[in-house]
Amino acid sequence: MNETKNFINKGKVLAAMSGGVDSSVAAALLLKQGYDLIGITMNLYCSKSSSDRGCCSADAAKDAKKVADILGFPHYTVNFKEDFENLVIDNFIEEYKNGRTPNPCIRCNQFIKFDLLLKKAKELGAEYVATGHYARIISPLPLGEGNKRGEGFKLLKGLDPIKDQSYVLYTLTQDILAHTLFPLGELTKKEVRDIARKLKLPVAEKKESQEICFIEDDDYGRFLKEKIPEAAKPGPIIDLMGKEVGRHNGIIFYTIGQRSGIGAHAAKKYVVGIDPEKNAVIIGNDPDLFKDELTAGPVNMISGIFFTTPVEVKAKVRYNSIESAAELFPMDREKVRLKFNQPQRAITPGQSVVFYLGNEVLGGGIIEACR
Repeated sequence: MNETKNFINKGKVLAAMSGGVDSSVAAALLLKQGYDLIGITMNLYCSKSSSDRGCCSADAAKDAKKVADILGFPHYTVNFKEDFENLVIDNFIEEYKNGRTPNPCIRCNQFIKFDLLLKKAKELGAEYVATGHYARIISPLPLGEGNKRGEGFKLLKGLDPIKDQSYVLYTLTQDILAHTLFPLGELTKKEVRDIARKLKLPVAEKKESQEICFIEDDDYGRFLKEKIPEAAKPGPIIDLMGKEVGRHNGIIFYTIGQRSGIGAHAAKKYVVGIDPEKNAVIIGNDPDLFKDELTAGPVNMISGIFFTTPVEVKAKVRYNSIESAAELFPMDREKVRLKFNQPQRAITPGQSVVFYLGNEVLGGGIIEACR
């Protein structure tokens, strides 16, 4: 019978600790299961602030150390500021500059938590990295035990449908899954808080941060204008016929589906497109936001095997959207075309589309265009 890898081989684990309740309980569970833990908090861009808003603030590191001290394992802080700025923040800025809307949390997972942190784990002699993500990993069965093909690790949704975070983990590979633990995958958020309370952890009632950690006032426009003032250049707001119907203060202040900042019109209007070459914001009606086809790339398939023929999947085009039936058409080893059975609202270039087969995450990619 297939089992979650979390409960098989014991060993040394590098536990990523954000100072929140999820990563704290994840560490506690691993300790109880017999793993040898080292707690690590990443010092990223926002760590210079002493606030309770982010997963990498100064207070977050203090809270993580308190938990580690209570549970009885060592805790350290590692400085990934330069890497975070180069790999996550610079990409965030460049994408907005090009009229796209990125998801920096996905890049942080891909390049920081499951790349640099895994390398740090190996340096410290740890076999695994563990995080507080609500997702599950299934181990491959040995050949001859119902697994004739020797199938690899699978990434599954977390059992709590409200907290499932599999969407932001589609970039994981077979090698990463083999060295990763998700102790919370079988639990609900309520159960996690109950465990924290029973253990009397000081973070048991700590609120979650839902915003991007490196923009402390959540004002994307202000942040981008400071970083790339040349992109805050006024330009035309045009309708779908190409007629100028207003002016904007810079394409970095707009994203697909937005209503604010486009002026007053006889009917409700929305941003339906951004043309960085013309420095134009395109507006239309709500029905104009619905598209049933997109292209995406680069694409990561978690199995390491890229489809060569069309396949029926469920897909979602943003973290909080509902999965919808679609057909996936491979274009090359790094790009796919996806045709939805029902049109999707506000498909946004720069965001990610993730493919599912039941509870399994097949993979995903960055949305390039839609129609």
